[in-house]
Amino acid sequence: MSVAGVIGLFRANPQSPVGDDGRMALVDHLRELRARLLRSVLVLVVALIVALFFYNQLLDIVYYPYGIAKEQLKGKVDTVATINGAGGPLLLQLKLCGVAAVVATAPYWLYQVWAFILPGLHPHERRATRVFALVAGPLFLAGVGVGYYVLPKGLTVLIGFAGPKLQSLVDFGEYFSFFSRMLLVFGVSFEIPVFVVLLNLAGVLPGRTLGKYRPWIVVGTFVFAAVATPSTDPFSMLMLAIPMTVLFLVSEVIARLVDRRRRRAAPYAGLDDDEASGLDDPDVVLRSDLDDED
Repeated sequence: MSVAGVIGLFRANPQSPVGDDGRMALVDHLRELRARLLRSVLVLVVALIVALFFYNQLLDIVYYPYGIAKEQLKGKVDTVATINGAGGPLLLQLKLCGVAAVVATAPYWLYQVWAFILPGLHPHERRATRVFALVAGPLFLAGVGVGYYVLPKGLTVLIGFAGPKLQSLVDFGEYFSFFSRMLLVFGVSFEIPVFVVLLNLAGVLPGRTLGKYRPWIVVGTFVFAAVATPSTDPFSMLMLAIPMTVLFLVSEVIARLVDRRRRRAAPYAGLDDDEASGLDDPDVVLRSDLDDED
């Protein structure tokens, strides 16, 4: 294949005429999907290569929570981080740099996904996706930050179960998987209020329903935090459950404000089509006539 042919694989220009409503032929949709996937893969590969040069710095970031836990357990538990197998260091390096590449390039490949779906959305759905894109990213990063802050506490509790008579050998590959799951759980959990607001904007979940089931939702949030956090300490559970509860209450307030604005814009939207009008009631008509005479 020529160089021009390779470059053409990364282009998504439709070869068939595009309709007035933005519709394209199925082949053009597949061609666009291929181009956006190839772009995302190319950026991920470049980011992976760059991350390999910063492996030591990335390793320090991942090791830091374990180092804090090890310092807090000094004199109580003897713990050492190890890597098993001849190929363990290489696999750890590739895994760590791969995760870093995925996280660092998330804005780009998420944009490629959004740009592929966007032409098929209605105007109000496009506005909702823009709100989601603006809010979801910072909330996810906030959740990851909280998880990174909580992680040393959870590690201290878990490693502390070994006691002073045993040496705790922590496989660093398993620790990195635990590290990734912990941060992912916190990041995704902080996105739940965004989905609540989106469901409300779509008319699926009214604010009144959220208020009705608020006590059960709060209890369910604490149960979810207890089950979702990989560590078993109550501190990690509270650090996940309390922000989630606050964000849920904020999403309920937003949902109620949206419902109020929706009722003002369409005051008769909630009435049944078969419901009788009050104008047909003789008492209402008589009262109206008396008011007019006055």
